[in-house]
Amino acid sequence: MSKKGKIIKQISNLYTVAADGKEYECRARGKFRNDELTPLVGEFVVIDEKENYIMEMLPRKNFLTRPSIANVDIALIITSVKEPNLSLSLLDRQLICILNAGVEPIICFTKVDLLNKSEKKKIKKIVKYYKSIGISVITNKNLLLLRWLIHGKTVVLTGQTGAGKSTLLNKLDRRLNLNTSEISKSLGRGVHTTRHTELFEVAGAFIADTPGFSALDLNIEKEKLKTLYPEFKGVKCRYDNCNHVKENNCGVKKAVEDGHINKTRYDNYVKFWGEL
Repeated sequence: MSKKGKIIKQISNLYTVAADGKEYECRARGKFRNDELTPLVGEFVVIDEKENYIMEMLPRKNFLTRPSIANVDIALIITSVKEPNLSLSLLDRQLICILNAGVEPIICFTKVDLLNKSEKKKIKKIVKYYKSIGISVITNKNLLLLRWLIHGKTVVLTGQTGAGKSTLLNKLDRRLNLNTSEISKSLGRGVHTTRHTELFEVAGAFIADTPGFSALDLNIEKEKLKTLYPEFKGVKCRYDNCNHVKENNCGVKKAVEDGHINKTRYDNYVKFWGEL
């Protein structure tokens, strides 16, 4: 007998599927491997409840490859400002991947209380800039606002190792009691505490805690990169197909010089464009 359900957890090749108020431990049929398809957490599927096999994957509205998850409404980018230190390059990489997948990003800065006065001023400027280009920004202290933003949504927590993803989930629902870890003093970054992707029902939302990372490769078409920078839209250049890198009379480069576009964001763009 078949049932429709949703994958809420994956460990290796074993999938936990929620269907009709029950959970089923399932494996994927070999045909998915032959078709080069991999079921993801968040996937809507049809299962054989007696044989405990995933029989069919239903159409996705979107998916992310890192973290690997499907059918996401919001990607909450958990970004530490200290211990580990803020990496705007990693943050911008995440934004590109999330926007490219058609998912709404929200930046959540953590560990702001560890900053001194001058550092807090710098963070305020960064927050103001990202908000000015249409990206929502909060801190992990804004729990009431966060609950309101994610209510009724499927949300993925993504970000560098040690940024505080599991800690934030524990604050939203103390019953979870997820493992957390101190920053490694020798490495200067976090230690992995989340080993797999799993959806939790928290604060009226489905939230996925995911394994952290310290690096992220871009896997998009080079020509699409500039379309994923909201601040470039509406800026006039001499050429319609301007890449905003080496061209003369480039409106984007002029906007950077005039201070209308953040220089660090633009420098990251040039770096990413070179990588692609």
